[in-house]
Amino acid sequence: MSVAKIIEISAESTASFEDAIHQGLAAASKTVHNIKGAWVKEQQVVVDDGKVVSYRVDLKVTFILD
Repeated sequence: MSVAKIIEISAESTASFEDAIHQGLAAASKTVHNIKGAWVKEQQVVVDDGKVVSYRVDLKVTFILD
């Protein structure tokens, strides 16, 4: 039997929501092992002078405990 844990992380990118997801999971995988999935809980944009300057995502990351 395996046991999973869920953590919440936030990530940001100046390129896109998809890039923020990739960067967040890449950073999490450096210290969290056995990541099996992620759920995008929330998306936000940062606006400066009427233009989108960055994309933020809040992710719930699921991983299997050793």
